[in-house]
Amino acid sequence: MTDFLDSNLYSYLVLPFLIFCARICDVTIGTLRIIFVSKGHKKVAPILGFFEVFIWVIAISQIMSNLNNFACYFGYAAGFATGNYIGMLVEERIAVGKLFIRIITSADGTTLVKLLNSNGFGATTVKAEGGRGGVNMVYSVINRKRLDEIQKILLDFDPKLFYTIEDVRKANAGIFPESFSSKIPLFSRWRRGK
Repeated sequence: MTDFLDSNLYSYLVLPFLIFCARICDVTIGTLRIIFVSKGHKKVAPILGFFEVFIWVIAISQIMSNLNNFACYFGYAAGFATGNYIGMLVEERIAVGKLFIRIITSADGTTLVKLLNSNGFGATTVKAEGGRGGVNMVYSVINRKRLDEIQKILLDFDPKLFYTIEDVRKANAGIFPESFSSKIPLFSRWRRGK
């Protein structure tokens, strides 16, 4: 009787939980791998791919060995969903890459550029014509790790300004403080979450 209970406990609770955990790991790694591929990180992406597939093979082999166990299917699907979410959280924390910020404001663009420069951000301003008259467009390329910092500066400067943010695959030259260089080790890139 205890063998039967132990067998059922393993088959319907422990094994699905292990599959769930394995899927969280491999999908989290897969999410990061896709992000690193899109940003052109040729050294990191293949290593992540190896571990992603290795863990996936272990998880799928357990599913194939227990085809009549619905709990394993549930663990597999739940791990996939959770892994996607955790992968995005981890990627947000390591904040790899650069961002292009386009700012449109009716306030003085030169003053904003000086403010950004004094905080270590490079910026360029251009006069433009908007739907409601003259505006200033300010452009800046920043290290993604400093996104929260620049957003605070922008909203303190002009709470009504309009800005958009886009990913940048590569940037040449520019003003980037040495402490925020893209050559810093991967896991020292963690930033405070939202």
